[in-house]
Amino acid sequence: MNIQKEEKEQVVVLHLDGDVMGGPEALRLNEEINRLLDAGKTRVVLDLGNVERMNSSGLGIMINAVNMFKQNGGKLKLANLNKRIRHLLDVTRLLPVFEVYRTVDQAVQSF
Repeated sequence: MNIQKEEKEQVVVLHLDGDVMGGPEALRLNEEINRLLDAGKTRVVLDLGNVERMNSSGLGIMINAVNMFKQNGGKLKLANLNKRIRHLLDVTRLLPVFEVYRTVDQAVQSF
């Protein structure tokens, strides 16, 4: 999984490309989230438009990230979910845990 970072209107957007599974990908995403929190960046959008697959480890990473941002006075929002990822969040009953937006721009504007 590749992670591209950009800042829009004081919101950090992490563009994920690839599968969000356990292992090295999970470690890289966790490290990026910790770097953002250490830098005081607490308004973050995960762009999942190029994520094809996600497993329970990937879901765990995202749930943990939502909680970490909340504990630090911030928010993590999701954007650009494809049908497969939206269905995964729906069947696992995790969709209400996240603020989900159709586009990255809508998610950024929601802050």
